[in-house]
Amino acid sequence: MEKSEKKGEKVQEKSEEKHKEAKPVKRLQIVRLGETNLDGSKKVKDAIRSIKGVSFAYAKVISNIFGMSEKTVSDLSEADLNRLEEIIAHPEKHGIPEWFYNRRRDPDSGNNVHLTTSQLSFTQKMDINKEKKIKSYKGMRHMFELPVRGQRTRGSFRKGKVVGVSKKKVQPSSGGKK
Repeated sequence: MEKSEKKGEKVQEKSEEKHKEAKPVKRLQIVRLGETNLDGSKKVKDAIRSIKGVSFAYAKVISNIFGMSEKTVSDLSEADLNRLEEIIAHPEKHGIPEWFYNRRRDPDSGNNVHLTTSQLSFTQKMDINKEKKIKSYKGMRHMFELPVRGQRTRGSFRKGKVVGVSKKKVQPSSGGKK
């Protein structure tokens, strides 16, 4: 019994040594901005690209206007985060040209706006539903889950549908002797 007790003690000592030698885990700070969780360890111009509706070029323009593109998101103060969110939400107030916006000449209002996060998703869904309701060509293609923008359908977009032709099963003859 003494040997088994010694083995158990050695295993316990080794596991304790491993815990002592283990380096502390680096935890990333998460910052909430524009209905999105941003990685606090990234630079501002890289982190804001994870917000839906903010492309690479739009993020670059925003970071240039913001002036702190080389700082990490976790280094920003609460006032800086509010200012950044204001720039993303209302680009017209900060001198961003209208051709950067993702919704120019909105069919309902006629204004040029830039939509982000849930506004963008909701507007896209409403536009598709409107096309379906008026039964336009695009709406019908959406309705039948076919490609909308003119792609060929012979080999593509066939997932989940009948692909080939199946042969009829051969039924055994019902008996007549020759």
